[in-house]
Amino acid sequence: MNNIDPTWIWIAVGVLALLVVAGLISRGARRSRTDSLREKFGNEYDHAVQSEGNRKRAERELVTRVQEVEKHEIRPLTAAEQERYRGDWQRVEKHFIERPTTAVVEADELVADVMRVQGYPMGDFEKHAAHLSVNHPRIVEHYRAGHKAMEGAPGSASTEDLRQAMLHYRALFEELAGTARVADPPRSADVTRSDVVADVPRANEVPNTADGGVKAREEALRADRERDFR
Repeated sequence: MNNIDPTWIWIAVGVLALLVVAGLISRGARRSRTDSLREKFGNEYDHAVQSEGNRKRAERELVTRVQEVEKHEIRPLTAAEQERYRGDWQRVEKHFIERPTTAVVEADELVADVMRVQGYPMGDFEKHAAHLSVNHPRIVEHYRAGHKAMEGAPGSASTEDLRQAMLHYRALFEELAGTARVADPPRSADVTRSDVVADVPRANEVPNTADGGVKAREEALRADRERDFR
């Protein structure tokens, strides 16, 4: 033991000290990245952790999303495009009166088309949601909640479920089109704010087109508007 060269002892102590310092730096960098991703993605960070199973994989997924979106030139809609899409959205809402399921599908397709025009890479719903979360993390929950109404068996969603889906799609559309009035995503799936889509009738107010005709539909819409503005 007495034959050990003191130089080697100092070298070992130095290496150990470097490892400790490197570990602290690495730990600090990881914490900094976590804080940065949490700040950028908000609730989407927690969603990613839940989906991926642990924080490390979730953060790797979020960083990948950012890198994928950065490869594309994402731009806002022009004034002409905004006007055209507003007209498209109004037509989709009117379709809800007689064909609520079709209207929700059209709303989903319209949002996807807006994203395509803005330059987002194309893909399935999950890819769209992932890419959308990079620039719009606070409204991607609207996208998921709206899309949920189409995931069940055909005809399984009630008219009220479909109405709620339209509320979510309206908030998402307005954000993408640059005319957002709703900044925060819902805290639960039960959205009740009638100011988002005032023209979408409630479940028990969808007119029976076989009996009511145009007059009944107009009366239902007028009654819904009057109540929403109170």
